[in-house]
Amino acid sequence: MPINFGDKLVIAISSRALFNLDESHNIYEEQGLESYSQYQVGHEDEVLLPGEAFPLVKKLLRINEKLGGEPKVEVILLSRNSADTGLRVFNSIEHYKLDITRAAFCGGESPYRYVAAFGCHLFLSTNAEDVRNALENGVAAATLMSSDAEDKGGDELRFAFDGDAVLFSDESERIYKKSGLEAFTENEKAAAKKPMTGGPFKHFLQALHVLQSEFPAKTCPIRTALVTARSAPAHERVVRTLRAWNIRIDESLFLGGLSKGEFLKSYGADVFFDDQHLHCESAMPHVATGHVPHGVANEIATSNEGKVNKGD
Repeated sequence: MPINFGDKLVIAISSRALFNLDESHNIYEEQGLESYSQYQVGHEDEVLLPGEAFPLVKKLLRINEKLGGEPKVEVILLSRNSADTGLRVFNSIEHYKLDITRAAFCGGESPYRYVAAFGCHLFLSTNAEDVRNALENGVAAATLMSSDAEDKGGDELRFAFDGDAVLFSDESERIYKKSGLEAFTENEKAAAKKPMTGGPFKHFLQALHVLQSEFPAKTCPIRTALVTARSAPAHERVVRTLRAWNIRIDESLFLGGLSKGEFLKSYGADVFFDDQHLHCESAMPHVATGHVPHGVANEIATSNEGKVNKGD
């Protein structure tokens, strides 16, 4: 039975997402496990540089300081390292004064199987296979991609989400892929008052919404945005779905197929989640980006790339 952390927001993070382990990973790839283990033990007192998710984790943990009392955010480390080779990771956590106390070191095995056991709402990793496995087991997960985005600093934490196949199911996207934009639009008009089924990130968004409610609206350090390629009239079903879920989204951008990158920059997102590589590539120069390998867009070969792209 999964651990019950009550109303905490629980996020699992891989060691390679939290810290930059590229050098030691290259040793593992080129020289094997024994050389990697010797390298990690020999360098365990050297502090690791921050990885893609480090700024996000810092801001998440800072929320506990703002609330005082019982912590409302829990970050759990999941690693393919053994406890022996992972000591460098925990030494680095201590150096940066990150309040992370729970971990699973899996000795070369995939750590995704502990995501549900810890009751996590979100799993962030650089290993696409681990992410797919977590998604298949009903946990929101994303593969963090290498990004040029700078740490935005400050205390406010801004999440941005794609719609179809991320917050919502891919049922509408499948119509688009099969029958085109006109059929997609007609379906969304006809089903405007019918809420969509939740996608893999629905429960994570719900948990964020609960955490936001701990703060007065004007001083909440968390802000959320929907950034979707949908446009009118397909917007109405989105609005009514979120209303039916009783979930607050602070900003909604209906871009009608425009590239998302500049809009994410203007919004000031700390992290963005999307199921399509095209949009992830647009976002990467501006924001930490998580690819969500879910839905029809990740089942279809690239033979459809020349097609007019509704692109959510």
